[in-house]
Amino acid sequence: MNNILEVEGLGKDYRDFSLSNVCFTLPEDCIAGFVGINGAGKTTTIRTILGLAKKSSGTVRMFGKDFSHNETEIKNRIGVVLDEGYFYDDLSMAQMKGILAPAYSNWNEKAYLGCMERFSLDPRQKIATLSRGMRMKFALTLALSHDAELLIMDEPTSGLDPFVRSQFLDIIADFMQQGGKGVLFSTHITSDLDKIADVLIMIHEGRIVLQQEKDWLLESHRLVKGDRKLLDEKTEPLLLNFEKTDFGFSGITNQPEAVHRSMPGVITEKPTIEDIMLGYIGGEK
Repeated sequence: MNNILEVEGLGKDYRDFSLSNVCFTLPEDCIAGFVGINGAGKTTTIRTILGLAKKSSGTVRMFGKDFSHNETEIKNRIGVVLDEGYFYDDLSMAQMKGILAPAYSNWNEKAYLGCMERFSLDPRQKIATLSRGMRMKFALTLALSHDAELLIMDEPTSGLDPFVRSQFLDIIADFMQQGGKGVLFSTHITSDLDKIADVLIMIHEGRIVLQQEKDWLLESHRLVKGDRKLLDEKTEPLLLNFEKTDFGFSGITNQPEAVHRSMPGVITEKPTIEDIMLGYIGGEK
């Protein structure tokens, strides 16, 4: 399987924040959830990958080509949905499309009209009057209207109601059915990734904490709950992180069998992606 995106040793320095040696890959036919709490470095990473912020170090390759030396060709093959938006408020959606469409050699007007209809968007409506949900729908429509092979999206579902979020996920699933595609989906709404992600890439304080298949993570980790008396020098190292309350403790482990042997009476449950994320980056331990 070929990698559609490869990031190696990526660095970006600001006064109060830095990306440090960010490395990950995205195989084709894969949706990668890029997760982390707010401020972890998700947006900085994406902006640096796309050349919107100048990197301090590292390389970015898309479709096997160095982004720095093939930027025009590569941008013709990717679709981008950014949280902050990049539209002129005084224009209508039709006028905005008229500006952006000529930039792509493979603009697909039929795909554009199909997405506009599917999202119930009126091209005559001014962008200034669009809700956040409608802006994100329009951004996704543009991203899908030039036969893109890779979608890079930064918090596209943040602040959207459940119905609109469901529409987004359905569109992404349809996109992947075409084959040979890839999606990098940055979000802190981990429940969205429960539905569509194949791989999780976790970032914290500007560093990649892990990259692993989602299903493997969910099967190999367990949410652990029990009496605080079960915690001691022998059992605490079995937990990635834990929190104590007046009624007991809860934590995450990647050693469930050892936990059952060493902590009799403990309760284990299948975790969510959010549980696992907080297990690696938060908690008392």
